[in-house]
Amino acid sequence: MNSFMKRSLSFLGAALVAAVTFASQAPAEGHAEDAPDGMYRSELTGEWIPVALQNQRPVAFMVDNEKIALPHYGLTQADIVYEMMNSTKNGRITRFMAVVKDWGKITQFGSIRSVRPTNFYLAAEYNAIICHDGGPFYINAYTALPYIDNLSGGFARFTNGKATEFTEYVTYGGYTNPNTGRSYAGLATRIAAKGYTTTYNQYYTGLHRPIAESEYTLDSLPYAVGGTSVDLPFPHNQSKLRYNATTRTYDYFEYGKQHLDAANNNAPLTFKNVILMRCSWVQLDQNGYLIYNILGTDVGYYLTDGKAIPITWSKSTDLNPTVYTDATTGQIINLNPGKTYIAVVPDDVWTQTVLQ
Repeated sequence: MNSFMKRSLSFLGAALVAAVTFASQAPAEGHAEDAPDGMYRSELTGEWIPVALQNQRPVAFMVDNEKIALPHYGLTQADIVYEMMNSTKNGRITRFMAVVKDWGKITQFGSIRSVRPTNFYLAAEYNAIICHDGGPFYINAYTALPYIDNLSGGFARFTNGKATEFTEYVTYGGYTNPNTGRSYAGLATRIAAKGYTTTYNQYYTGLHRPIAESEYTLDSLPYAVGGTSVDLPFPHNQSKLRYNATTRTYDYFEYGKQHLDAANNNAPLTFKNVILMRCSWVQLDQNGYLIYNILGTDVGYYLTDGKAIPITWSKSTDLNPTVYTDATTGQIINLNPGKTYIAVVPDDVWTQTVLQ
């Protein structure tokens, strides 16, 4: 365990404080821009997107992360991607939950698999509609909650030469499989059929988390350390992130290869912000199903532009957003404009995280 890892573990008891400006963050370049015509800053990324999307709810997709499910389709369209242990079986395989604001552009997303209880807690803070294919009976109590909207199964089946469980993808419009002749309703039709609103409803708590208006670095913080490489303790997937100095983002790797999006000309999956959250958990049965203690507080790291700082995180209710604070100053962190990767790391293997 490196010295930064050892030092960060002492911050578990750090108190959270009210929101303040993170004044010690130094702008890297540029300045706050005036809004281009017809655009606003996305509440998920801080990037300029059409104002027509301003009130549109995100959709959260549960994406299979078994090797045979690769290549993934559509993940580069996600604004925020969560990765977490899906089961204690099969080498603690992980699963993605991809949060997408502009889901009207989706052509093929997935492949789609089942959901777990923890995902409902996280999706609720975005007021997101969850797309999945079933799940263990533990999810029934969550799907019955008035603030949970979800679509389960029935998505398009593509002929790709794989077993059936690896053939299901979400499409925005209807899809007819040219090999089987079977037709499937698209996301827009499915949402309408359920009577779900596509705009934020009464359960949305507002602006999710602060995002800086212009890019900054952590270089001026004396306690920032190198953060160009992350190896996560996910033994089945061997998940890693590597800082790309050219794009100033973190490229994602798993199964020994860089992740490429088959729906986007094999574009790399890359992120401006990386958040690592240590979290305790409870195994629910002998099948390996589990739930994270995501309502609580613990420690973690925030990485951007090749630097890292220790943080604390806190989530008080299902609907309230997770708050990330600088563990040294107690100030709430402004994320950099861009996409965010969030790893929920089991506390029993947290010290195996390799950060350099």
